[in-house]
Amino acid sequence: MSRETIVLGAGMVGVSVAWHLTRRGRSVLLVDRRPPGRETSYGNGGLIQREAVRPYPFPRELSKLLSAVPNHRVDIRYRLQDMLRFAGPLFSYWRNSAPRRHADIIPEYASLIALSTQEHAPMIEAADADHLVRKEGWLEVYRHSAGLEKRTREAHDAAERFGVTHDLLDAAQLKKREPQISDGLAGAIHWTNSWGVSDPGALVAAYAAQFEREGGRFLQAEVRDVARQGQGWRVVTESGAHEAQEVVVALGPWAGDWLRSLGYRLPTFVKRGYHMHYGAPEARRLRHWLLDADVGYILAPMRPGIRLTTGAELAAMGAPPQYGQLEAAERKARELYPELGERLEETPWQGARPCLPDMKPVIGPAPRHAGLWLAFGHGHQGFTMGPVTGRVMAEMMEGDPTAVDMRPFRADRF
Repeated sequence: MSRETIVLGAGMVGVSVAWHLTRRGRSVLLVDRRPPGRETSYGNGGLIQREAVRPYPFPRELSKLLSAVPNHRVDIRYRLQDMLRFAGPLFSYWRNSAPRRHADIIPEYASLIALSTQEHAPMIEAADADHLVRKEGWLEVYRHSAGLEKRTREAHDAAERFGVTHDLLDAAQLKKREPQISDGLAGAIHWTNSWGVSDPGALVAAYAAQFEREGGRFLQAEVRDVARQGQGWRVVTESGAHEAQEVVVALGPWAGDWLRSLGYRLPTFVKRGYHMHYGAPEARRLRHWLLDADVGYILAPMRPGIRLTTGAELAAMGAPPQYGQLEAAERKARELYPELGERLEETPWQGARPCLPDMKPVIGPAPRHAGLWLAFGHGHQGFTMGPVTGRVMAEMMEGDPTAVDMRPFRADRF
């Protein structure tokens, strides 16, 4: 049983951990209530963001905070009762977003981001999933020159320090690269070594299928209990009990609640998000993924249609959906991309991003339980960082040197 491992959660992070452990010869059982890639990993913007070396800070400028109070913005909305419920973690998030502290966090966070495409590449090849991946980069579009100038300075810094590549586009160059969007824009940054994925859920499923071909096992079942048993662990699901020497908790936004049953009180909170697919004339479809940076939504040319994703909503996972943020994003998207067609689904998708107040994930051993490992809290970048998380988690579990310094990601930092 010493090599038997159970991984809880079949999103990008959990599948990647299971994939790497199986490749190292472990017997791995991957467990989730839904098929791989059908929860949080399904609903994102479909970008492997090599450029995302700066984690998203909490707004600190007074003007931006005041503009958020009416709760009409596209990039950030909130439910007041849930803001109060998560006041402690959110206050810590605000403090960690101060310029000096945020500057200290960036190189720690970037150490994982810098390996993102490198670690996706062998998984894409093994899974024969190259048809899902486009490597032309994506466009961060600005309506106003002030935002573009500030972001250009950050892009130069990211290039010098972290190997991020980009092209700076003026209005005419942007129009040439993406002819279907409207006139009157200030320009864009084309992030050239990031990748787009035309079906994020399908990529996770492809990784999971390869994991199974290499001897891993997937069980679709609801997890009911996780507890120590002797020198190992016992996981009880609706279809029976399973034993293993080690368990990995990669349950995304559900991880914090599950760990409370084992005595851990990590300061987790979620940022919810919505998406909808739209039609578009085939001859006038977008060529690139687009972020309307001054507004805060993404348009993504995916297999099911043009996916529109909202910014963040600070709300509890179980709170009733509020579709006003998506409707506001849609109005702005039609200004930017007039060819955006009709909605292709009756109901918008809703999901939640698992967050921690210092913007970094927890990756490593649980502080008080031998054989319990944690991999969650990746915020906006679980899809990007899943494979590198799988690599370093497998290295730690096998007692090998890790690709990056893992001390910033320890659970006991809280």
